[in-house]
Parts: sequence; C-alpha cells; structure tokens
Amino acid sequence: MRLTAFWQRMATHFGEGYADSFARDHVMSELGGRTVHEALAAGWNAKEVWRGVCAAMDIPADQR
Repeated sequence: MRLTAFWQRMATHFGEGYADSFARDHVMSELGGRTVHEALAAGWNAKEVWRGVCAAMDIPADQR
C-alpha cells in the first residue's frame, strides 16, 4: 500500500481534520506502543500500520 492510499483511508475513516491528529496522538499497542507517525518513521510499511489501526479501532472488514 502506498502512503497516499494509506492517508486517503485514514481521512475517509477519521475525517480530513482529525486523521493527522489521531495519527500523531493515539498510541496503539497494535503498533508496538507507537503512534501512526512513529510506526511509519520506525520503518513499518503503510499496510502493516493500516492493519494495526483497523485492529485497534475495530474498523469493519468492509472498510479495510
């Protein structure tokens, strides 16, 4: 998954204004105790991060 597709999914699910704030502030155990931005900076690929977000936030399968 490309980063552009990842950020589009984040914006679709969380809204344009909240997606980046969520990505900076919400620490998830599914991402090894990191935020989205920290996980991406640590080298996680976008698909792994999206799966972590989906698991943490119970995003329905049809929206993944």
